[in-house]
Amino acid sequence: MKIHFSIILFLSIQLGFAAEKKPNILVIMTDDLGYSDLGCYGSEIDTPNLDRLAANGVRFSQFYNTAKCHSSRVSLLTGRWCIQAGEKSMKKAVTIPEVLAPAGYSTMMTGKWHLDKQPTDFGFQKFFGHLSGYCNYFRGDDTFRLNGEKWEVPKEDFYTTTANVDYGLKFISQAREEKKPWFLYIAFNAPHEPLQPLKQDYEKYRHRYTGGWDEMNHCRFEKQKKVGVMPNETQPSPRPAHIPAWKTLSAEIRDWESRRMAAYAALIDRVDQELGRIITDLEANGELDNTLIVFLSDNGACPFDRQNIGKDLEPHDPESKWTDSTGWAWARNTPFRFYKQNQFEGGIATPAIFHWPAGIKATKGSVTTSPAHLVDLLPTLAEIAGAKIPTTFPDRLPTPLAGVSLFPILAGEKRESRPPIHLLYEKDRALRDGDWKLVSFRSGPWELYNIAKDRTELNNLAATEPDRVAAMSKAWHEIAQSTMDKPFEPVSETILHQIHREWSDYFGKREKKK
Repeated sequence: MKIHFSIILFLSIQLGFAAEKKPNILVIMTDDLGYSDLGCYGSEIDTPNLDRLAANGVRFSQFYNTAKCHSSRVSLLTGRWCIQAGEKSMKKAVTIPEVLAPAGYSTMMTGKWHLDKQPTDFGFQKFFGHLSGYCNYFRGDDTFRLNGEKWEVPKEDFYTTTANVDYGLKFISQAREEKKPWFLYIAFNAPHEPLQPLKQDYEKYRHRYTGGWDEMNHCRFEKQKKVGVMPNETQPSPRPAHIPAWKTLSAEIRDWESRRMAAYAALIDRVDQELGRIITDLEANGELDNTLIVFLSDNGACPFDRQNIGKDLEPHDPESKWTDSTGWAWARNTPFRFYKQNQFEGGIATPAIFHWPAGIKATKGSVTTSPAHLVDLLPTLAEIAGAKIPTTFPDRLPTPLAGVSLFPILAGEKRESRPPIHLLYEKDRALRDGDWKLVSFRSGPWELYNIAKDRTELNNLAATEPDRVAAMSKAWHEIAQSTMDKPFEPVSETILHQIHREWSDYFGKREKKK
């Protein structure tokens, strides 16, 4: 107990929060948001509220997720690798609300769940949202719940992104009446497909993307250097061979693709607008300074171009169902390679903003290059709340945490080292250890990159550093075995054609998925 108290006291001094006034905590997760999709990360999309949080907080330029929806949610909530936590069941873990509630917090959630059971079965005292992996923005689906009970989606005047914040504000108001600090987790469906923006948001962007993805990639990269998330010496990833130059596309395809990107932008703009309502409410109630706001994404931009319904309709028509575009996914992940599901930077590196004026001592508007991961969130929030992380829990067998506290970074200090970041989704795998990263595309041969010198993974050093590859491969398997109790086959030595049947087929030569 003495050690624990000294740690809390030290952090109280360093981060400047009073023990008797615990901060509120707001965690926001978007779905399929690319690395460059916010203004403060290089975008042309209007995100003034998030840009404001970044200007008065801390941005991470090397913050990682699991490259996939459900596994990122497991890691965020439990502080563990997805398989280690028991996958969607989370039977080998405890969750953030289960840690914070005993420390006196009201625990609330709105939005997408995508895991087993319901949020109210995992420590959330209040919940509004859908249990499914995605839904129609205007009509929802039959998995909507309110505090554990079935909730009927209105037939008119409903929009999922707005409803998430409507209920979030209601829950915050109720927590104020209880005079308790609160933890609210908002998991937006946006900008996950179907690409269904509100009409006024879509019309704002309708003709903004006629210049195409080559132009957008260039402009975003130049802005990234100006806003400080990429060093000037960074070499952006070139447009891959599976994506054609914009100017070579037919006028019909260019029009279709520019409409798709306008829909993406509108979905992201709406998230920012809705978050603006929460910020305004916190300011009006004198709570903004002592509320920790964390903004994240579950993976990079999605390349999976599946069945598009209603291409001749407007995307704000609930009958339409537009899906993702590989060309825009590359540009939205500027300056990186690959996409959602892949463990290259394009799949796992996304925006992360921490805003807490009363507590963060790092320079306002600063960008940290310290590597971090979603698993770090639970230990960080537990430290903030002065909460104990239980090692036992009814009907579960919690495994040790994989994450580490981000407090030193928020205090403006440089963390010299951290445990390796283990990355895995199905066949895609990677290991980030210090400046080095080992990565495999769908269990193809290991590739090795010095991230400090080559953040965009353009210079594969595997052939010249065989001993390092062997050592990191061994470490990857040892971590997998020790934390997941599951052996994995070695990667293949056969070089794979790095393509996926569900990526956009602009050349019409690829085998269709059966």
